Amino acid sequence: MAGVSRGAAGEVLAARFLRDKGYTVVSSNFRCRQGEVDIIATHGDYIVFVEVKTRQENAMYAPREAVTAAKQRRLLQTAAIYLSRFPADLQPRFDVVEVITKKSDPMKIAEINHVMGAYEAGDLSAAF
Repeated sequence: MAGVSRGAAGEVLAARFLRDKGYTVVSSNFRCRQGEVDIIATHGDYIVFVEVKTRQENAMYAPREAVTAAKQRRLLQTAAIYLSRFPADLQPRFDVVEVITKKSDPMKIAEINHVMGAYEAGDLSAAF
């Protein structure tokens, strides 16, 4: 597929994967001054803020390793802003979906991993 970035393809595949697992995607690519959250979904008692990391087969490191402490702080800040704009009576959770695609085609999944509760939110107000 010409013109489709691996990252954009990974986000589409991750959203489809989550929907298939019973999640309801409520927002994609939520942006504010602090950063961006790739997918915001609900599942049971949780509002889930999902960072999608996509790599091709045989990458040097696991996609989740790209979610550094600094990235986590930005995601927490962005989640806090989202929740201030769109209050929810759900428990926030921070997940990472790793999408590993075929080297020849970014829309073909070689492997997908869902890391639930990949990092702790602590007190969201501390994100500011």
